[in-house]
Amino acid sequence: MTRMRRQVATLLLAVMAAGTLAPFAQAAPVPAGPRVVILGFDGMDPILLKQFLAEGALPNFQRFLAQGGQFTPFGTSIPPQSPVAWSNFITGRDPGGHGIFDFIHRDPKTMMPRFSASEASAPDKFWKLGAWKIPRGTGKVRNLRQGTAFWELLPPAGVDATIFKVPANFPPVDCEVRSLSGMGTPDITGSYGISTLITTDPPVERDLAGGRVESVYLQDGRFSATLEGPRNTWREGDPQVLAAVDGVLDQERGSVWLRSGTYEVVLKVGEWSDWVPVDFPMMPVVKTVHGICRYYLISASPNLKLYVTPVQLDPSRPEMPISTPPGYSRELAAQTGPYYTQGLPDDTSALENGFFADADYVHQSELVRGEHMRQLSAELDRFAKVRRGLLYFYFNAPDQNCHMMWRNMDPSSPMHASADPALAGRIRQVYQELDGALGLALDRAGPDAIVMVMSDHGFAPWNRAFHVNTWLFQNGYLVLRPGVEPGRVDMLLGVDWSKTRAYAVGLNGLYLNLAGREREGIVKPGADEKALLAELKAKLEAVTDPIDGKPAIKYAYRADEVYHGAMVGTGPDIVMGYHRGWRGSNESALGRLTDTVFTDNMLKWSGDHCMAADEVPGVLLVNRPIRRANPALVDMAPTILKLFGVPVPADMVGGDLFSE
Repeated sequence: MTRMRRQVATLLLAVMAAGTLAPFAQAAPVPAGPRVVILGFDGMDPILLKQFLAEGALPNFQRFLAQGGQFTPFGTSIPPQSPVAWSNFITGRDPGGHGIFDFIHRDPKTMMPRFSASEASAPDKFWKLGAWKIPRGTGKVRNLRQGTAFWELLPPAGVDATIFKVPANFPPVDCEVRSLSGMGTPDITGSYGISTLITTDPPVERDLAGGRVESVYLQDGRFSATLEGPRNTWREGDPQVLAAVDGVLDQERGSVWLRSGTYEVVLKVGEWSDWVPVDFPMMPVVKTVHGICRYYLISASPNLKLYVTPVQLDPSRPEMPISTPPGYSRELAAQTGPYYTQGLPDDTSALENGFFADADYVHQSELVRGEHMRQLSAELDRFAKVRRGLLYFYFNAPDQNCHMMWRNMDPSSPMHASADPALAGRIRQVYQELDGALGLALDRAGPDAIVMVMSDHGFAPWNRAFHVNTWLFQNGYLVLRPGVEPGRVDMLLGVDWSKTRAYAVGLNGLYLNLAGREREGIVKPGADEKALLAELKAKLEAVTDPIDGKPAIKYAYRADEVYHGAMVGTGPDIVMGYHRGWRGSNESALGRLTDTVFTDNMLKWSGDHCMAADEVPGVLLVNRPIRRANPALVDMAPTILKLFGVPVPADMVGGDLFSE
């Protein structure tokens, strides 16, 4: 349980053959232009953007608009979750076409939650040598998103394309563009990111989502700890591989000396290390997995508190595929320095778990932004030499900072009373920093470039949590086995499927226990199914929060009415679209039940976007006229293809932003 919570060349041959058959043929000249730069600012919100523009805080956005740029709210996905929204952007399809409906899906054969975007499998054949097992082949990682990524169609049209960290692209699509995988890329353990706190004062709660605590004892200032690595598939039982960290704490000077392998680090309180290699030997001489991490000394006295980032896949020697071509990640590291390869680098779990104070989190977020700015500068240098090309570049900062810092600026948040007033302007600061990124792009892309700024969704407060499975239980749609108490249900274990008609998995998804689809489905397809959907939709949209009598659920979207494509039947039957201020609970997302249907959100994660789509639109800014009514994420892929004269696949449901 804890583990699950913590943890998700044909064209070349044709060209070669053509060259063999016609060695003196002249290659068709690559036409000039267009040149397109797209800045993806995850979670940038139109309300906040307008506010900060009005305050004069964003001079480069103002310059962009003064020079003829247009700004409009940008339709997001249903639901407005990042992997769903970015899959809309990538494929020009909605979830019915690309098959990504939520962060979390369920396996209808086992009824267990699973990560939605990718899956990994270890080798299944080995040569045995005592306690060792040598893999016959390699493990595999598969991207579960369906459909064609728009950039796959660009190289045949002579387009030089770079796709930098677009979310929902792990492993990266194998094609002839330069790409680096983004959100969904795991750390060295295969999880979304497990940081470590090495401390002499461990918290009472040690079972932490996204974090682990290493309790150490000082002997003349000396201590030893470990960093967690991957499972060793080269050894019987697949044990966890650990890397040793030895240290000496000098409390009087407020410093620590660290050694991991052959690498040594000395830090003072409040100081971050550079990236440090971490090696995990799988089999002596034969196999080692390489990672990198950074250390941050939070305190030396009265207690040691030493934070270690999730161990990253080393971009110079990645154990999993993270770029195309494979050497791109290495070239970028050589050019700009080692960097976070984990998909969402700002460590929100470290703040939620109490490893970080707010100021520590902001400091770490600034380190990430500094990396991104160096990388953007390098990519713009390259783009300046391109005659016909696309540069897409992603920033995660507005999304993760709005999630964690909203409570600091919003008096309506249940967590505002304990927030840090000094950071009330943190979100504004992030927008100002992104204004600098836009300024860099405008200055360096060239006057002929088409420049776009876009986000996948906006943001809103998350003050109240709705426990969907608890509501289903209290209203008789979900039934437990005799003797099972609601508070003991986890991962849907304890549910009586012979009597259950509906259940929830994921942040927005509600499923019918449909006969012929679910393992023990009892709802008959057809008339019974339609009647139950109508009943649930009506009742859910009538639910009011007892704290103020206001409706919590704006839309209970029926999947068969809002989705298009072959994957419709594999996802939720109803998608919960909440009013601003409400969101589905984390407990319900993982198949748990609680005592009450509504609770205050007492997490530091206080801003969110997993609500009704029209509550949290994104932003779109373009330096040419937008002619399409109600532009949305699904319009980006066909628009980009049309800009470069590439035929738009028939399965794309969007249209051209620059045509009526």
